[in-house]
Amino acid sequence: MTDYLEVATATETREAAVALAQHAVGARLAGNAQVIGPVTSVFWHLGEQGTGEEWRLMLYTTASRYPELETVLLEQHTWDNPQVTATPIVAGSAACLAWLSDSVSPAGR
Repeated sequence: MTDYLEVATATETREAAVALAQHAVGARLAGNAQVIGPVTSVFWHLGEQGTGEEWRLMLYTTASRYPELETVLLEQHTWDNPQVTATPIVAGSAACLAWLSDSVSPAGR
């Protein structure tokens, strides 16, 4: 089942997260997206430790659609070097995973 991925990034504002989500889902690069937040992040940036409020964006896609999704997230993101990570979905209901495959199918356009 590693053909399915949960992709994560974060943004500075809710509006930025929703815009990325709408773009990715609209382009059929993700079947759905969830905006979660605000969340508190603790991180290293430019050699200094920082703390900030962010909005977490979770997107659901297939491994075959990931490269294009990553490209779009990096191009559309407001940050120069945003976190974009993918975690394999190791199990899920057959109906949900079939829906996800159909949702991101370029043929579905």
